[in-house]
Amino acid sequence: MLNWRNPESWNILIVDDEPDNVEVVAESLKFLGATVRTAANGQEGLKVLEHFTPNLVLLDLSMPVMDGWEMRKRVKDDPRWQDIPIMALSAHAMRGDKIRALEVGFDGYITKPVSVPTLAEDIRAAFQQGQSELQAQQPVTAPDHGTKEAER
Repeated sequence: MLNWRNPESWNILIVDDEPDNVEVVAESLKFLGATVRTAANGQEGLKVLEHFTPNLVLLDLSMPVMDGWEMRKRVKDDPRWQDIPIMALSAHAMRGDKIRALEVGFDGYITKPVSVPTLAEDIRAAFQQGQSELQAQQPVTAPDHGTKEAER
């Protein structure tokens, strides 16, 4: 579990094929004290996970070799990694993209370019917002009060 108040306890894997994006995000998080590893695509990201256990993955959606959608699926299908929160990190700023990412299981959604001065707070807020939006989408079911008994 990520301690939002202590970035020095953060172990973050950034997976993005744009070197400039990786550098900005990685250096900003390192400045805060986080431990950061990077990968240029989903396939490389899975290899990093073999020897580095992050408590958060920031994952670009559109990459060559293996995109973020497929990497997220593989991470969540693996019992070793299924509990690691994964946030989409994407230049796609359309509301539909964000909703789709949350529906398939991303834990939050951050649009690029990121804001360096507020990056840590933006990550925390995106995670909390993602959790809230997922809960709001959950269907509410009425409790079963023995309807068959009541029909008699």
